[in-house]
Amino acid sequence: MKAYVPAIFITLFLQLGTITGCSSPSNQETQAKEVLDITVSILPQEYFVEKIGGDRVKVNVMVDPGADEHTYEPKPQQLQAVSQAKAYITIGGAFEEAWLDKIRGINSQLMIIDSGKGVERLPMIDHEHDHEHENHEKTEDKHGDETLDPHIWLSPRLAKIQAKNIYEGLMKLDPTHQQEYQANLEKFLTEIDQLDAKIKQNLANVKNRKFIVFHPAWEYFAKEYNLKQIPIEIGGQEPSAAELAKLIEEAKKEKIKVIFAQPELNNNSAKTIAKEIGGEVLLITPLAPNWSENLLTISETFSKVLDKKY
Repeated sequence: MKAYVPAIFITLFLQLGTITGCSSPSNQETQAKEVLDITVSILPQEYFVEKIGGDRVKVNVMVDPGADEHTYEPKPQQLQAVSQAKAYITIGGAFEEAWLDKIRGINSQLMIIDSGKGVERLPMIDHEHDHEHENHEKTEDKHGDETLDPHIWLSPRLAKIQAKNIYEGLMKLDPTHQQEYQANLEKFLTEIDQLDAKIKQNLANVKNRKFIVFHPAWEYFAKEYNLKQIPIEIGGQEPSAAELAKLIEEAKKEKIKVIFAQPELNNNSAKTIAKEIGGEVLLITPLAPNWSENLLTISETFSKVLDKKY
């Protein structure tokens, strides 16, 4: 379901545009430096764009740190920034579903760069998928109607595809500095390969490769590193009492003692499961600004706690 877009935000945006319509010294300085104004949806995208664009890009992030992108409504200042942007780099997901058409209306000259072009997206996991391939034919019949998982930035392998798409977009916007962008891209791809190797090393000796997490954001990461994500929340909905009981039973059966939750979301059900199994809740976020450091830290956390005994 698309989020309702309040008319007051557009009204405030238009008022702000009237107030700030004149050129400011900072705008003139930006133009002198030939900086590209780029808008993205979430913080990890900012990391990607700055890695490739370097000091030739200025990135406006629409979803504030700590906010839930599924319900976030941009501030007038953010709408003002996107009205002056050269490009919007998309990734898919709830925020863009709700706001991208409105953003196009604000800036008709905006170039849309799809960072997920060429990425094979997975269907969003549901509780039926946790039981290996039961009802396989039924699942296949429904596949065309399933919601696709937008969390593609959590896979280093897929991040390389996104980086190349961003590079191609920046090159079209600013072909004069193509060699600089290409050098930055090659350096970033090498960094991603090094990150991938470190994550594999961290997870190599983990025996219990199943983990329970509140929001099902980690399917791409799990698939890439031979882990199994068991989600609590499905389709934005808290589990029923029966589903919660099954999750508690599964956690006990699999000897899972750590429940992962997301700081941006309500995690009461994660706390309930942890209490019932005598475990604990640890917070991990898919939206950290330092993408590389975040994935490395999470792999280190997994290596320490997935086999933890109490």
